[in-house]
Amino acid sequence: MYQTCILSNGLRIIHHHTRAKVAYCGLLINAGSRDELEGELGVAHFIEHVIFKGTARRKAYHILSRLEDVGGELNAYTTKEDTCIHATFLPKDYERALELFSDLVFHSTFPGKELEKEKDVVLDEINSYKDTPGELIFDDFEELLYEGYPIARNILGDEESVRRLDRETILGFARRNYHPNRMVISSVGDIPFERLVRLAGRHFAAYPAGPAGPARERPVLYTPRRVVAEKGTYQAHCVIGNVAYDYTREDRVVLSLLVNLLGGPGMNSRLNLNIRERHGLAYNIEASYTPYSDTGVCLVYLGCDKENLDRCLDLCARESRRLREEPLGPVQLARAKAQVIGQITISSENHENLMLANGKSFLIYDKIDSLEEAYAQIAAITPGMITRVAREILDADRQTTLIYR
Repeated sequence: MYQTCILSNGLRIIHHHTRAKVAYCGLLINAGSRDELEGELGVAHFIEHVIFKGTARRKAYHILSRLEDVGGELNAYTTKEDTCIHATFLPKDYERALELFSDLVFHSTFPGKELEKEKDVVLDEINSYKDTPGELIFDDFEELLYEGYPIARNILGDEESVRRLDRETILGFARRNYHPNRMVISSVGDIPFERLVRLAGRHFAAYPAGPAGPARERPVLYTPRRVVAEKGTYQAHCVIGNVAYDYTREDRVVLSLLVNLLGGPGMNSRLNLNIRERHGLAYNIEASYTPYSDTGVCLVYLGCDKENLDRCLDLCARESRRLREEPLGPVQLARAKAQVIGQITISSENHENLMLANGKSFLIYDKIDSLEEAYAQIAAITPGMITRVAREILDADRQTTLIYR
């Protein structure tokens, strides 16, 4: 059971009531790295770090202690299209969390001394990615896929751009993007909805709405490429993928099921059964689909011994071809649907995941699909729909390939 409300300044609130002894609440903001202007590379993520370094009311220690003093946790993340501050706490501390969220997004001062210290932290984070090719390759792949568009930018930025960031640049991004009408408060916990709305109003209603959402440049040009980068790694790392559906396309549900069947988290995915279990060629192989507001990415990642790479790529191509050419039988389709439904249901029992998923959905769609509605969408998928989507997204001539070796 979900309850929603919109304050007069456009702030949206969504709440799922539970009797659990732990509450989860997040503030999601419709602003991410693709909304950075020239000269702002890395600023959205940098704000995620320095927003905790001081406000007009609190120093960094007091920010960190505000929830930790009562056993709670405070965290944040940044994506290409949104930023989120979220917390875990006891239900009695809802006001403590909401007041802190408000203070952070509207009163952060970004002290100069703290900015300089945090730059070194972010640079260490960037370097840690460089030491982790199995993670870095995903960012480099999207740079290839969307070359020339803002969405291609690495969320972390680079060493030069991070060192160049200053307080005015940070304040400029926050003033341009941090407005109540571009925010959602998402809650899962034991609090009456009316009280949650009152608390949100107490700490957010005084701030006026800003301009509408960001004007994002939609990537329209795409040229498949094959790039091999010499990294001197022990393993070969490879990503193969294509641009895919955005959030608004109904076929995103079909593609999600297709990707789960091809290389989802289950050990019984086609790629895992063929390449790892049957042939023992790769420890890690997976497929994923990430939709954005106006585009999407569908990809397969694998890491293997360098001498096995060509064989792995051939087997990946074979599985993709099977999905394009061989419609699923009734038993196969029923199993694929049951697996996805089970995954969705189990995930919904994780209240932190539920809170974040609800907030993201409300931020994008202004609504939440119930589990029953999600089940109905999955039940409506036919073998022909899967084959059609596979022929479009898994088209061999449309794949971009990035290899580290």
